[in-house]
Amino acid sequence: MRILIGIISLAFATLAATPGAAGSVIAKAPEFAETCAKAVTAAEQEYRLPTRLLTAVSLTESGHWHKEQQEMIAWPWTVYAEGRGRYLPSKEDAIAEVTALKAKGVQNIDVGCMQINLYYHPEAFEDLDAALDPEQNTRYAADLLSRLQAESRSWNVAIAHYHSRTKKYNIPYRQKVLNIWQKERRKDTNARMADARKAYQLKREELAKRIQEASERRFSKENQARLKASGQSS
Repeated sequence: MRILIGIISLAFATLAATPGAAGSVIAKAPEFAETCAKAVTAAEQEYRLPTRLLTAVSLTESGHWHKEQQEMIAWPWTVYAEGRGRYLPSKEDAIAEVTALKAKGVQNIDVGCMQINLYYHPEAFEDLDAALDPEQNTRYAADLLSRLQAESRSWNVAIAHYHSRTKKYNIPYRQKVLNIWQKERRKDTNARMADARKAYQLKREELAKRIQEASERRFSKENQARLKASGQSS
């Protein structure tokens, strides 16, 4: 999220254009692959946002393709400034990058899972450590989206205004988020259906097992009865 009011934000386009660099970083730091996803899910539930909405925004802001998992993931140590995104291997590296940028006089900097702009949201975090804390970063984004929705009474408008209040900038952004949101919800639906099919198959297998066991018990009883009858007749 580069700028909230009236200024263009091209972070999502730039980040998406550099998957190679992100891929090399994620390969070296696989332990952070689920960091944003966990923080986003927790914030989404805490602020009662529509399911997967914050996920879609995070993937738009700091997402890249994870080759091993074969899916898009949001990266917690993402820094955007000077027209390009940087995927860093650790929180310490991300803080060092922001510090170096500020030392050069760069002020317009986006950080974290949700790419919160430090210049346009100066009161959002106590310091860089907090800004790059995935939980605090995602909670701030969730709160911001909630406030934007309360203001507009529309999640579509809230999504757009998270990026910019200028239509020519926020319309493409909103569409990208909505497309990802639809895919994420479809994944959830497919997962639920797969779980339902698995549960149904397990019930069928359990029923078949009970029928087989009942049949074996009946056969055993009938066989014992025949043997007993045969013994009596002899």
